[in-house]
Amino acid sequence: MLITSINNEHIKEINKLKEKKYRDMTNTFLIEGKHIVLEAYKEGLIKELILEQDELFPLNSPTTYVSKEILKKLSSMESYSNVMAVAQKIKEKEIGEKILILEDIQDPGNLGTIIRSACAFGIDTIVLSPKTVDLYNPKVIRATQGMIFHINIIVREVIPFIEEIKKDNYKIVGTRVTDGKDVRQSKTYSHYALIIGNEGRGMSSEIQELCDEYLYIKMNEQVESLNAAVAASILLYELYNK
Repeated sequence: MLITSINNEHIKEINKLKEKKYRDMTNTFLIEGKHIVLEAYKEGLIKELILEQDELFPLNSPTTYVSKEILKKLSSMESYSNVMAVAQKIKEKEIGEKILILEDIQDPGNLGTIIRSACAFGIDTIVLSPKTVDLYNPKVIRATQGMIFHINIIVREVIPFIEEIKKDNYKIVGTRVTDGKDVRQSKTYSHYALIIGNEGRGMSSEIQELCDEYLYIKMNEQVESLNAAVAASILLYELYNK
């Protein structure tokens, strides 16, 4: 099927997926670029492939061909991709032994980068607080480079979740300089949950009180702090290589 009108009703429905409320209503989201589409396809999440007219991208999925004008309309990037898809939201799985908890991360680039690093460094499950930026924000998806499809990500109220996993002997590891331990000297944990706080205020005091210990990253004293995604990546790397 070839669609050339930007006023086509089906295209209008797909375009609504740029908004969170429609992503939530339909349990689907829009993705762009061959690499990300292919990663979603590997997990069986593609509902509809959207290709520029005459584009060859032979995946076994329902396919709609569209004009350049429609791709530009659907794209959330300045330079549109000629391969897009409507994907099914990712189903939750059981939590693993190595958990990353993100408390109210707001920047989509930070969230996407953290997800990518979590995949690289052995995290089984990522827990997002309800106030964290939407997982299916297009900027988040792009920053993950497709790794969003290969890790378990769930949304939970953080305090009750921590209280629950403490019953199963997970070590709850926070991040702060005062009373913290250099991450390079940290122990090896069989079951742990590492917490990364909000970009501006860090971990809330209520969550700090639930931590069993704290880690910090030793760095030049002239530098006050690191970007949340950079700090998370360093911590995850160090824990992974214990």
